[in-house]
Amino acid sequence: MSSAYLYSILATAAIFTLLALSLNIITGYAGQAMMGIAAFFGIGAYTAAVITTNGGHFVLGLLAGMLMAGVCGAVLGVISLRLQADFLAITTIGINFVMVAVFNRLKITGGTLGLTVKKPVLFGVRMNNKYFFYMTVVLIIILCLLLVKMRRSWFGMALASINNDPGAARSFGINVNRYQILAFTIGSAVAGLAGGIYAHRMGFISATDFAFVVSIQVVSMVVIGGLGTLRGPIFGALLISSLPEILRFADDYRELVYGLLLVLMVRFMPQGLIGEDSPIWLLLTKIWRRFFPKKKTRADLIAESAKGGGH
Repeated sequence: MSSAYLYSILATAAIFTLLALSLNIITGYAGQAMMGIAAFFGIGAYTAAVITTNGGHFVLGLLAGMLMAGVCGAVLGVISLRLQADFLAITTIGINFVMVAVFNRLKITGGTLGLTVKKPVLFGVRMNNKYFFYMTVVLIIILCLLLVKMRRSWFGMALASINNDPGAARSFGINVNRYQILAFTIGSAVAGLAGGIYAHRMGFISATDFAFVVSIQVVSMVVIGGLGTLRGPIFGALLISSLPEILRFADDYRELVYGLLLVLMVRFMPQGLIGEDSPIWLLLTKIWRRFFPKKKTRADLIAESAKGGGH
């Protein structure tokens, strides 16, 4: 396998990892049934591509793609306030189909012929798969650090409570509507960023790149890996992104495999392969603790002392 081909696979895997993390913000953290993330992926891709095609800078295109996707996500967030989980899922599916039709109709997006995107120059270097991979990995690391900080903040705790029980969250004075809209906005903006990178990495985009099947693929990544965790979407994205190479002999049945994996995971292991409380993750944690025991804190020593004194 040549290095160019390897970096092509790695760049694609990194972009879809970023996209899976964006969906995890909406579905994993906020508990909202988003089934049309590819629509916002496409909005970011086309926005960034149109800007750079018309002489705009690559970074400006990425920021504009994030902004446009985030605004559209905020609108969907407002709509979601009046929809229950099942109806929200159906609505987002419909939005995905509508956006694909819009991409096919608009002249600015190239219509059904698609849109050719020039490879950008960043810091004097013309971007290729290698540099797109490095850049996306840096963005993933930054996003993960921000998400860790977010989950420890009031915002993250509010999302966790909303995910568990929106009614109970309201009773504690949490503005559920505001936090749900924020989750949609942030998740959609990150999806738009992934779309902008994807458009310039591919060099050509068309509406089929953002079809509903792409949304299902991203949902599969998050669910198979483990909803509501950082490691889950990353692992799921890497696994699903590698399947085309593993299943090259059965290319016509790839989508069937995605669907089958998704159904099996939801039925038999809803926590995901390495999600919270999944058997595999608990086993890995147990093995890790055997070789690297957790250091006891002062609180642990006091609790053990009190327990011993009770006997």
